Amino acid sequence: MTQDPDQTPAHAPEQDPAQAPLVDAASAGRAVAAGALLVDVRSDAGRAAAGELPGALVVGKTEVAQRFALGTSTALPQVTSEDQPIVVVCGSPAGSGPVAAELLAAGFTDVVHVEGGFPAWKAAGLPAAGPAGQPGAR
Repeated sequence: MTQDPDQTPAHAPEQDPAQAPLVDAASAGRAVAAGALLVDVRSDAGRAAAGELPGALVVGKTEVAQRFALGTSTALPQVTSEDQPIVVVCGSPAGSGPVAAELLAAGFTDVVHVEGGFPAWKAAGLPAAGPAGQPGAR
């Protein structure tokens, strides 16, 4: 059977090239231990209620483009190259996925986000501070 080259089979959807891989918390923890940049995109209220990620860069979802713009005065100094490994965490993949996709679209090549978000990170026994602490430094 021949197919019209302009049609994609219904059973084989194309993968969105800007969709970052979703990894389990243990894999994310290993990546961070190996040097990946841990980025927490939860709101101040979310971090205050659930807890902190020690050592994470806290970046508001609306600030991602400017904070990861290499070579600009608004870029985070910890962001050093487009091939730098980055692990994005939010309260759930629904929050971290769009941020990870934005980073991929901006040219970053090694970006993942955590399946289950911060709750999964904490449940995996990875470093986390209790909800009573002050919000992390930006």
